[in-house]
Formats: sequence, C-alpha cells, structure tokens
Amino acid sequence: MRQRHQAFDWTATPIGPMASWPRALQTALSIALGSRQPMFIAWGPELTFLYNDAYAEILGDKHPGALGRPFQQVWWDIWDDIKPLVDRALADEATWSENLPLTMNRRGFLEETWWTFFYSPVRDDDGRIGGMFCSCLETTIQVLAERQNTEQRQRLFELSRDLFGVATTDGYLKSVNPAWSHVLGRTEEELLTRPFSEIIHPDDLGTTAEVVAALARGEAAHQFHVRLLKADGEAIAFAWSAVPDAASASGIFDTVGRDITEELRRDEMLRHSQKMDAMGQLTGGVAHDFNNLLMPIIGSLDMLQRKGVGDQRSRRMIDGALQSAERAKTLVQRLLGFARRQPLQPQPIDLAALVLGMESLLASTVGPRVRISYDLQSDLPSAVADANQLEMALLNLAVNGRDAMPEGGVLTIHVGMETFHHQHGSELRPGRYLQLCVHDTGVGMDEATRVKATEPFFSTKGIGRGTGLGLSMVHGLAAQLGGALSLESAPGEGTTVKIWLPLSGADPTALASAAESAPGPHSGTVLLVDDETLVRSSTADMLADLGYRVVEAESAAQALRKLEDEIEIQILVTDHLMPEMTGAELVVAARRRHPGLHCLIVSGYAEEAGISTDFPRLTKPFRQAELAEKLAGLAAGLEN
Repeated sequence: MRQRHQAFDWTATPIGPMASWPRALQTALSIALGSRQPMFIAWGPELTFLYNDAYAEILGDKHPGALGRPFQQVWWDIWDDIKPLVDRALADEATWSENLPLTMNRRGFLEETWWTFFYSPVRDDDGRIGGMFCSCLETTIQVLAERQNTEQRQRLFELSRDLFGVATTDGYLKSVNPAWSHVLGRTEEELLTRPFSEIIHPDDLGTTAEVVAALARGEAAHQFHVRLLKADGEAIAFAWSAVPDAASASGIFDTVGRDITEELRRDEMLRHSQKMDAMGQLTGGVAHDFNNLLMPIIGSLDMLQRKGVGDQRSRRMIDGALQSAERAKTLVQRLLGFARRQPLQPQPIDLAALVLGMESLLASTVGPRVRISYDLQSDLPSAVADANQLEMALLNLAVNGRDAMPEGGVLTIHVGMETFHHQHGSELRPGRYLQLCVHDTGVGMDEATRVKATEPFFSTKGIGRGTGLGLSMVHGLAAQLGGALSLESAPGEGTTVKIWLPLSGADPTALASAAESAPGPHSGTVLLVDDETLVRSSTADMLADLGYRVVEAESAAQALRKLEDEIEIQILVTDHLMPEMTGAELVVAARRRHPGLHCLIVSGYAEEAGISTDFPRLTKPFRQAELAEKLAGLAAGLEN
C-alpha cells in the first residue's frame, strides 16, 4: 500500500498533496503502513480514507477504490451503525468497541460480521483534531464459535442456507446446522457418527487433508473448495472457511461452507461461450478466405465439365477434382455453421413435411439395423429455417445416432410445439417454438463428453470417421436462426438432441409454388463487382457463357461510375466484403440512382452486421447452374 499512497493523486482530495500533510498525519500513516494489524486513518473535513495492507483484505471488493474516498462513501453500508462512534472520536473522545455486530457489503453480498476496534482522535500541528485513527480485528468466527450453544446462534444455524459446523481434526463432525441435512439429504445422526471423509468427493480428499493438517497447526484456512456428496451421490461444490479453536490443542475447528455449484456452472458457461465465440471468429474468417479460394476453382472446373473438355481421362480428372472441391466446400460450410456465419435463406418451413420428405434418404443412410420411428404432430405452424441447411443438420444427427448404435437400435424423430413461459436454460426467450427432437438408443455419453460434443473438431468416432463438425454446425445453425439446441445423454441411456426453431406466420406452400414458377435465365448486361481478380474472372466467364454481356468493376466506387456510363446495365452482381464500401451499401447507392436495377449480393458468409433480407444473395462458392437459377429469379421478380 505504500506505493499506492505515493502514486495516488491526493491533490484531488480535501487533504491536498502529501508534501503539505501535517506531521501527525504522516506519523499515523507511517505507523499503519508498517504494521501487520489492520489499521486506517480518516482525515480532514470529509474524513478522507487511508489504510494499510492488512486492512485492504478487510475491504474486499471495496479495495483499491476506497483509497482517498470519504469515510462515509467507503462504508456507506454500516455508516448508520458507526457514525455515533465517529462523532465521539472527532469530539476528542477515544472509543473502544468489542465484538460489535455489523452487516456489511464488501464482496457483492450482505454478510453478518463482528469487530473489535478502537477509534482514537488525532490532532494536527495546530493542536486541533484533524481526524481519527483506527486499529481493528474481525472477530466473526470467534463470536460465532462462542455463541454456538446460545439461542441466537441456534437460530442463525437454523435459518442459514450455508453449512455451519464444528469438527475435529481426527475426521468427525461434532455439530451441524439444519442446512447440512436439507442440502445433502442426510440425517444429522448419519453426519455426526460417520467420518466426514465419507461424504467428501474422492477427488477432494487431498485438499481436505491439507486443510485439516493446517488447522491442527493452528492455522486458519479460507476460500478453499471441497465438494460434498448428497445421499444420491450427486456432488455439490462448496467454498469453505475453517478456523481452529482458540485452544489449539483441542483439535476442534469451526467451519462454514457456501454452495457455489450454480456459480461455478455460470462461470463455466461464460468461459465456454467466450471460447466458442473466439473459435467462431477464427474459423469464420478462415472459412471466408477459403470460399474465395474455392470460387475460381469450382467455377473453372464446373465450366470445363459442362463443356466436356478433353479426352476421357482428362474428363475423369476434372470430375475428381470437382468432387474434391465440393467436399472442401461442404467442410467450409460446416465451419461457417459452427461460427454462425453461414449464409442462410430463412423462410417458412413445414417441419413435418420436411422430415417426411427425407424418409427414404434417412432410411438408406442409417441402414437396415436401425429402425426409424416418426412422431410428427399435425397442423403445426411453420418454422423459420433454411430448408437445405436444416436437412443437412437432420442428416448429421441421423448419422451420429446410427454410429452410436453399432449393434442396431431405434432412432426416434419427433416434431412438435413447445411453449416457454420463462427464460429457458438454453437462453431461449419466453414464447412458442417448433421442436425437432432426435433420440437414439445408443451407447450414450458421459458428462465430460457431452459438454464437449458441440465443440468443433471434437469427435469420438476415431481418425478418419468424422470431421467433428456435425454437432457444432447444427448448434450454430439453431442459434443463427434464433433458436437453440440442447443435448441430453448418459452412458447406456442413448442421446437426445433437441432443436427449437422460431415460428413463422407465412404459408410455406405459397412460397414454394411461387419459386417453382421462376423462368429460366435471359440475356442482358450484368455489372460484376468483386475486388478479388480470380473470383471476378471466374464469375465473368460463367455469366458470359450464359449469354450475358459482362461489365467488370474491381471496387464499389468504380461500379458506381460504370453505372453512370453504361445505361444498358440491367443487373448488378456484387461481392459483399470489399474495401471502403460493402456490397449491401453499394446496392443501396445503386438503387437510389437506378430504382429498377436488379441486384444480387455474393457472400462468403453471413457477416455480423448482416445483409438485409430484402437483398437476394448467392453463397460462395457456387456453380454456373446455381448462378443461372438465381438470375432467373431476379428476372422473374422473385428477389428473395
């Protein structure tokens, strides 16, 4: 604390710079900083707060912000209790308080504490009282130990949710409060007659032994974590403090434990969320770059294949290269799915009809040893989803279920509706959702495996039998659509994956019939914008081969100039991520000048800023047929 005092800007406080302090204040501070006893000085008209290292531990979360602040602001939570004592000290009357109870908030929650301390007035160089000096000692543990046989202590024991107990260093509890039985589901007789090592998690016995050894030496132990076992075997995490009895030779110590199971779970969820977010940003960026690399590869190979270039051996090599490129494209889409950046075309989907439409595919995928049972509710509203991505997700779950049942079994697919009236554990907001549930009767997973199952590249199938991206892609897809995924599993009990999707008010059949009526592509002039030369060149070749006249631009600014010069341009095809101006911004600017211009955005992934649903979009990398279909939709006015 000495360095903190010297570095602090005291000129901003009523007591001014250290050089101007009266000798009495300097002496009092020197005594405090050199002592291991908790001490503080409150000085000047606002009782500016100064304290030593031992007192910093007492302040808890108030440290280091308490330094230099008014006394009342530091201890606002107990000011009503101590103000009379402060007033007496400033009136030149030293005070002594022994085991004074104070309810204070120093670690984010209220706690009952007891203190022994004195307030002593301190005079400045002019002989006037300039402030006060305090030396204190927290006596909370001692007071609680002394009151254990009193009615007040018994009431505290009965009401507290924390575990209070008296134990011996030879391994037995001597007394416990009712919270022990309430939390652990064990009788008081069982707790007091059996060694406490029998209710401690085996992995924490080493920590317990070290703490007991320290207590036997007369040393207190604070904030150590030891899990206790409920009667049904469930482990509950506790943060403990333990203090030896004043007569150290007695081998008795007092202990208090606070249930931190939920706190640790939230911390773990936060760490997992942060890790997944960081991995998502990394994989999303890498996948986007790979999409740009794959675009000219797939585009060129697709053109060569369609034109039948070369002899039979050459065509076979082109086919093989294109198949490998398509596999790379699928892998990239799974990476983007995990990163929640895959370009989606969300629309109203009849979930039950989608599942039934995959019946043959699912049956052939899982094989004859797995029986598929369908439980599909009728007359359900439509869900908001991307049909293609959802089909891929369902196929992934079916494959996972099949692999978990090497000896065969039953795969159950359920579609229904669920309503949440309160915040759901998966962070779904209250409301109505469509649920797609896939359950297998396979080997199941232990808890450690289940927790990691949605992480990218995590797989239990062995080398060469899976990418480890299936579940992470499904998880990312559900979240990106505004839904959620949960995973339930236990060894020998199979696995259940639930996907919740938001509802849509639109009619999926109407949209489907409109899409089917889209005519084929037509000729015209296309303005093609992309800052990647190879991608732009490949796309231009596709467009030209389709019969379009192509005008190229390498930036949004150049595209806007060409729009002014080329009056015959009917269609704008633009990349999204470009320097200075994005594709979405370019479309807005272009339509402002040419309201009738048809526009298509080519995107490697769904950026965080998003692209308006009013803008038609094509996902990189694409083949010529996909481009032709999208352009046909533009010509027919089906831009979404």
